[in-house]
Amino acid sequence: MAFTTFVGLGGDDILKTVIMICLGLVLSTVGLDMISGQPRLIFFDQPGFYAGVSFLVLAIGVYGIGEVLHTIETSKTVPTVTPARLTFRDLWEGLKEMNKLWKTMSLGSFMGFFVGMLPAAGVTPAALMAYGMAKTMSKHPETFGKGNIEGVAAPETANNAASTGSLLPMLTLGSPGSPTTALLLGGVVMWGLMPGPMLFIEQPDFVWGLISSLYTANFAAVAINLALIPVFVWALRMPFSVLCAMVLVLCIVGGYAPSQKMHAVWLIAGFVVVGYLMRKLDYPMAPLVLALVLGPLMETSFRQTLIAEQGNVLAFIQRPISGTFIAISLVLFLLPLRKHFMRRPDATAR
Repeated sequence: MAFTTFVGLGGDDILKTVIMICLGLVLSTVGLDMISGQPRLIFFDQPGFYAGVSFLVLAIGVYGIGEVLHTIETSKTVPTVTPARLTFRDLWEGLKEMNKLWKTMSLGSFMGFFVGMLPAAGVTPAALMAYGMAKTMSKHPETFGKGNIEGVAAPETANNAASTGSLLPMLTLGSPGSPTTALLLGGVVMWGLMPGPMLFIEQPDFVWGLISSLYTANFAAVAINLALIPVFVWALRMPFSVLCAMVLVLCIVGGYAPSQKMHAVWLIAGFVVVGYLMRKLDYPMAPLVLALVLGPLMETSFRQTLIAEQGNVLAFIQRPISGTFIAISLVLFLLPLRKHFMRRPDATAR
């Protein structure tokens, strides 16, 4: 179902979106096979590929540095300073605009909470899935990526909801839904608590104290962000050439730091070139990144099911829960196709 929502991320060209999803799935298989342990797609036995292709490396290449190059190229005259201003009137107008986005924020919150409950899914798939759903269901999808505020509201609400939703399996089942909740799980265990169904009965003070702390943290985050808005605006007033250089350095350092291997830096350089060419050819990047994130999770679940069902592929549609999700996926995939074919007669007539 997640992959079918990616169709909305790729604009009108559904074929290019499917191609990028397939390319992301291929990149997700790089490394050691989860069943046999045999190396796959390691490109002439390069040791760096045994660990697979990192999502961070790909995102930095196609989004971080790639966006800097795209901005430099598309700007006819590179501005020395980005114009930015902030007044209380602007802030008030922004708050009033939020009231018009309750449908989009509700959709993002529901999608984010649902995806956040899935173990190992994380907030990134939730945010981009919400963006794809909002774009698919919008009356003006062509405005996404060109200043439509719904494209910001949907992924941001999904991001926050997914962070909260990932706590649910951690507290009730002891299964973390994200790297952050995995750290929280370790802290809980260090304090001598055992997450699971009995935690709500045996340690109600801890559970409800944790839940109330989330409300406190959200209110504090809002207050801190509002107070620091002038700092963010000041950063936008930084000279464009300095800002680009800082982004470039931070991207390279951020890609090198987790593994501390030059292999990651060379991969970033390769993804910059490929991402730049793909963008020139109008191929969407979001499906590629999300397919890389969800690819290992999909492969693990798919192969575990086939092993448990002794190769019976029909098990995916015979079970009521999986059959329902496949039916929803077909609907989500056919909706953009329907819009696409409905527009073709109009284009032909013109």
